Amino acid sequence: MAKIDDSVKKKVPELRFKGFTDEWEERKLSNVVSLLGGNAFKSKDSVTEEGVCWLKIANVSNSGIKWNEESFLPSDYWERYPNYRIVAGDYVMALTRPIIAHELKIAKMPLGSNALLNQRVAKLIWNMNADFGFQLLRKRNVVDYIEQTISGTDPPNLSGNTFEKIMVSVPETVEQEKIGRFLETVDNLLAVNQRKLDLLKEQKKGCLQKMFPKNGAKVPELRFAGFADDWEERKLNENVENIGTGRSSFKAGLDYSEQTPYEVLGSTSVISYSDSFDHSGNFVLTARVGANAGNLYKHSGNVKISDNTVYIQSKNLEFIFYLLTKYDLKKLAFGTGQPLIKASELKNLKLFFPKKFEEQQKIGSFFKQLDDTIALHQRKLDLLKEQKKGFLQNMFV
Repeated sequence: MAKIDDSVKKKVPELRFKGFTDEWEERKLSNVVSLLGGNAFKSKDSVTEEGVCWLKIANVSNSGIKWNEESFLPSDYWERYPNYRIVAGDYVMALTRPIIAHELKIAKMPLGSNALLNQRVAKLIWNMNADFGFQLLRKRNVVDYIEQTISGTDPPNLSGNTFEKIMVSVPETVEQEKIGRFLETVDNLLAVNQRKLDLLKEQKKGCLQKMFPKNGAKVPELRFAGFADDWEERKLNENVENIGTGRSSFKAGLDYSEQTPYEVLGSTSVISYSDSFDHSGNFVLTARVGANAGNLYKHSGNVKISDNTVYIQSKNLEFIFYLLTKYDLKKLAFGTGQPLIKASELKNLKLFFPKKFEEQQKIGSFFKQLDDTIALHQRKLDLLKEQKKGFLQNMFV
């Protein structure tokens, strides 16, 4: 790809494939893509046994087609409603509440999938390369304009008239095809990495279920070799060095440089202070009180703890941390408006612990390594998303 000189004031993108120098042509969006709405199939038409897939608005997201809410229509409807057929490679878009997280709910039908289109979902009919058009509709300025245009309706609804008011620039067909193929490759890479990340998170969820005893049990379903003793019920205070509440005299600062919080049970908002607070090298586990009562965060390093935070110090905090993720700490909160969690409640909390400290260490280390792997994949995915955002910015006019 070649980068275009910023001083050139032509209708050309900043970044383009070699061999292309022509200016892009400005057109109405409605001249290059139109909407074919779905049919108003009725609920009574639905069949419980497998027939032809019925694509509804709930199946269309900004990250692809989701069949978690799968419905079927009688098989003979495929012949009865040919105008509403959609097949692999077709693009569809949600028309009601069509934008989520500043992205249009537009998706490509995957390989091996056929369906009939329901109302409030549209098939996109292209007068240009479809893969290029799909990427064009994901540009931030296009999405922003659509969002502003439909914001006055409740619920927000998209129609073909919206496209009449949007001007876009498009290149010749060959360049469209190259851009479309390239960005589809990037999207496929994103999808692969997203699946890997989702799989790791599911594996962690499964391990949390199996490596700690379930209600009423004294041993976990899955454990490391060499450990066979029953786990013992003990108070949390008997298994950590300290549980306490921060001081009320601190003033909140905005210095996040001395902590690495990560979310377990909710918001990642963490109050931190620029002055250090020596915890002798131990980790600090905080359970926020107030509106976010029950959220857990892990800190390594020296930070000050405010009076709306309960902290736990332990030389084996990794195990304690993951053990507490299994418990709904919101059960300990009391009061109305902004419920509180007291340090005394945490101290007396009864949980099951392995008899041997070594088993606690192995479990904590295992989940720490798993979380590190998840974090690595998340960073890689985030980097790919930023790269894709840059391509959309620089490869289009």
